Amino acid sequence: MASNFLEAAKKQFEYYKLLGEKTFDQLNDEQLFFMYNEDSNSIGIIVKHLHGNMLSRWTDFLTSDGEKEWRNRDGEFENDIKTKEQLLEVWNAGWNRLFTTLNSLTEEDLHKTIYIRNQGCSVTDAILRQLAHYPYHVGQIVFIGKMLANNNWRSLSIPKNASKEYNSEKFAKPKHNAHFTDEYLKKKD
Repeated sequence: MASNFLEAAKKQFEYYKLLGEKTFDQLNDEQLFFMYNEDSNSIGIIVKHLHGNMLSRWTDFLTSDGEKEWRNRDGEFENDIKTKEQLLEVWNAGWNRLFTTLNSLTEEDLHKTIYIRNQGCSVTDAILRQLAHYPYHVGQIVFIGKMLANNNWRSLSIPKNASKEYNSEKFAKPKHNAHFTDEYLKKKD
């Protein structure tokens, strides 16, 4: 079961990374840095925050506190990324750190205790914590992207009024075991 957990976690993270990227693809530079007001976050700021969190949480994951002394969390909310290219570099650096760490974990590691702000938790709990945190922010990215793209938005899931066709296609296939993200991640390649 433990190895299934790690594989399922990786697929979930890959899926949410893909949702972010499919949103970025639909937006121009100006839209990526649009802020509704000074108290809101642009997509660029959200990406910068995810990057900071990922580097802090996943660097030396098993051996040092997940909230690193060098992290400047408040600085993550300053809108200083200027281009889509920079945004993608920051985005990929965070995700690369996460996947490098996840790929290094073993089943035995899942039972270890790690610390985040001096609070101990199991490796499994730490992974689940991030599986709640990152999709929360990717959801914000998608929501902002959908509003900004307006009528040009291309759905990232089942398009509106297409559930019947989608379900018909699914139920036309025999029962089988698969992770729900498999079909989305195959389309990426």
